[in-house]
Amino acid sequence: MKKYLAIAQMQIINNIAYPGDVLGRSVSIAVFLFIFAGLWRTTFIIAGTESINGLTFADMMWYLMMAETLELGRPRTNRVISEQVKNGEVAYILNKPYHFLLYHFWFGVGDSLMRVGTNIGVGVVVAWALAGPPPSLAGWGMALVTLVGAWVLHFCMMALIGLAAFLVEETNSFELIYQKAVFILGGMLLPLDMFPEWLQRIARLLPFPYMMYAPARLFVKPEPGLFWQMLAAQWMWVAVLVFVLALAYRGSERALTVNGG
Repeated sequence: MKKYLAIAQMQIINNIAYPGDVLGRSVSIAVFLFIFAGLWRTTFIIAGTESINGLTFADMMWYLMMAETLELGRPRTNRVISEQVKNGEVAYILNKPYHFLLYHFWFGVGDSLMRVGTNIGVGVVVAWALAGPPPSLAGWGMALVTLVGAWVLHFCMMALIGLAAFLVEETNSFELIYQKAVFILGGMLLPLDMFPEWLQRIARLLPFPYMMYAPARLFVKPEPGLFWQMLAAQWMWVAVLVFVLALAYRGSERALTVNGG
């Protein structure tokens, strides 16, 4: 376990060494919130109401803050694996005394920790200025707990896409499809509460809402029943995706060995 923690620590140190890069990427959350504040403020004025499907303007701003924090802080494992396959570094890593996927998991943890923390810091300042004080402590607690599951789900999907590089090398198109699925069915740009009932039912059968909607929704509306429901669904999907990821890794490793030979 120490060797994996060392990998995460190394990545944290790398990020600390270049704080400008981390802060620069966090500026986009401020731009995102300013744009959507204008859009949602206009929407509420036109609708002539203070809440839409139980969500106020302030709820929407804080929801979007948490959702964008997740989007900007999720691991880009597929890009790292794809680059390693292209430049041949993957052969070097596979010969190291640690598991390939666990290496990337802890590398992602170290990379995301500072980015998520910085995004939350910048996001809180901007959202507070635009919409008033943040949600209750219960909302923070439920959001942070489900944020862990959401991050693990993102890692599993990114790693699956990354393993495709063992066969096709370029994985950007797969990432684009996945990103759009999370944006729409995951509730990134619009909470599932705004969807038609039939589309909500379809979305909840997929893993995407538990990657984005779960922590963001619980952040603004901390409901114990919904929290346990979301948490159970998250870790059920984690178990499924870890199993699929293990199978995909075995197949990808064999394919890489054959091509290398």
